[in-house]
Amino acid sequence: MADQASDLFVDHVEHSIGGMGGHAFRRLTHVSMASIPYLYYVHGESISSYFSLQSREFVSAICILILVIEAVRLRTGIVVVGQREYESRQISALAWGALAVALALLIAPDGSKEGMQAGIYGAPIILGMTLVDPVMGEVKRVKQDIRAAVIAGIIISYSVWLGCHFWLGTDIIAAVLLAPLTVLGEIPSTKLIDDNATMVLLPLGGLVLLLPFL
Repeated sequence: MADQASDLFVDHVEHSIGGMGGHAFRRLTHVSMASIPYLYYVHGESISSYFSLQSREFVSAICILILVIEAVRLRTGIVVVGQREYESRQISALAWGALAVALALLIAPDGSKEGMQAGIYGAPIILGMTLVDPVMGEVKRVKQDIRAAVIAGIIISYSVWLGCHFWLGTDIIAAVLLAPLTVLGEIPSTKLIDDNATMVLLPLGGLVLLLPFL
């Protein structure tokens, strides 16, 4: 239990390539992923057309490319600025996040709508991961308090999901039930899968099970 607690509150700045600068770059990159729903749902067709692909094909192609690069990176043990030392030996948070986000874009139903409204479920799932993860991570790092991190995560997650209810028309029942799953995905400390993935896959899985009732 002591080792688990230590992993939970580890100061990732000390283990990030580039120190505080690398850590800040990692957080900035993470938050910038909030632009993905907008780019996909609003401009996905025009962007993918440059490569003679459909938007869903483009998402799959980019994800496969990232995974191939990740395989090469693991083979060589390379870590770059913002990555953590242990990622030289295991799948990186970026690769896990790319896979999970791709699955969210490919699986989450669009409600037969267009533009951002097509992201009624994909947008809150992705935005939840990109915004809740850095907030909870910083609270845990600075406060060393999992309860405070969970409370902060719940506030941000419900803000995202309820905001998408009023903005995009996300079903209110889905928003209420799935928002906590985003936070739950941040809590487990395991080397088998990164929280960038679990924070997307848990609400995505919950959505798939909930859809027949919506």
